[in-house]
Amino acid sequence: MKVSTPLLGLLLASSAIAFTAAAQTDEQRLAQLEQQVTELKQQVTDNKKTTKDLTPKIKVGGAVRFQYSYEDYNDANSDRTGDFDFDTFRLDLNGTIGDVKLSAQYRWYQYMNVVHHAYIAYDFNKHWEGQVGITQVPFGNLNYNSNSFFFSSGYYAGLEDDFDTGLSFIGKYDQHDIRIAFFKNDELGGVDGYVSSRADRYSYDVVGTRADGEGIWDTPANQIGESNTFNFRYAYKFDKGEVGGSLQTGDLEGSSGSVGSRSAYAVHAKVNLGKFGIMAQYTDYEYDLDDGSKSVAVGAYAFYDTMPAEASLYNLNLSYSQAVSIGPITNITYYNDFNVMTDKSGSYNEDTMMNVTGMAISAGGIYAYVDLIHAKNQPFIGGTFAGDSSDTNRRFNINIGYYF
Repeated sequence: MKVSTPLLGLLLASSAIAFTAAAQTDEQRLAQLEQQVTELKQQVTDNKKTTKDLTPKIKVGGAVRFQYSYEDYNDANSDRTGDFDFDTFRLDLNGTIGDVKLSAQYRWYQYMNVVHHAYIAYDFNKHWEGQVGITQVPFGNLNYNSNSFFFSSGYYAGLEDDFDTGLSFIGKYDQHDIRIAFFKNDELGGVDGYVSSRADRYSYDVVGTRADGEGIWDTPANQIGESNTFNFRYAYKFDKGEVGGSLQTGDLEGSSGSVGSRSAYAVHAKVNLGKFGIMAQYTDYEYDLDDGSKSVAVGAYAFYDTMPAEASLYNLNLSYSQAVSIGPITNITYYNDFNVMTDKSGSYNEDTMMNVTGMAISAGGIYAYVDLIHAKNQPFIGGTFAGDSSDTNRRFNINIGYYF
């Protein structure tokens, strides 16, 4: 059979195209297979990484602390020229398993054993972290509104370094620090928590109201607890520090239901100018009880006390940090913390005042506070928020801790 030249050319061209298409198909299949092999290798690598990440990376630390105190308002103590006692042994756990973080601290005192905090946390993204458990209440200057071992007066009102049980979300965007939290109850389970004593706690919380004739330091007959509390804190950060505000609102529960509500707000500022530091805060709080109580009972450190149902607090703290080389001592921070509680509800006419002049000394694992406190109507300085004394008490205190 004869084939014309044009037809032969067409057949040859078609064959070349078909061969090229087949070759391209084989190349594509080979590329797909190579891609699949690469993905399988990545999955194996990821699985190995996941297994490795699940290895616990928990660091164990803690501290041992001792304390000397001289109290001019305690005749027995001053006759002995003060007392030197064991203060605290504490155990810290911090670390991760996979992407979930853990932080917990337990403390042993001579008179009680307590959980300081215990929570798990997860970073949702580079901006937001969530925490669940016994976690710090976001309010005012953090982590502390003070420099001294004795904190500020706000601590004894439950508004500094307070820890409750719930959820907390921490958002950080460049110069913006946003904290939103919900606390179901205090760290001991609220009004019906299964504990031997509601005063055995690190953080101050409201535990009752005072019945007629009941003493300032008595165990409260009318027991109440914090419940369903919301907190919001915002701080704007700049090169030298931050300024911000805090809001808190929640319920108060008795054995048969709600007995009132509580609220608080604060504005704060913290500035570091080289070696100098300044902290300032204004705080206002109110416990609105259905029975009209003008005072509430609080508990902490195996001790019950009484404070006005509403008041205002002012804080101004100054500090100076100095690097030194004195034997093992590498740093000394000098400070003066001044606190006033005023505008108290009820018949409490005298203000609370506390001024702490002292220094914090760092030497290797040792961190020591040396404090001289002048105060009136101040808890743990010979008084109480519910006092009406015009006398000023003095306490000289040295707390030495070894942290590991």
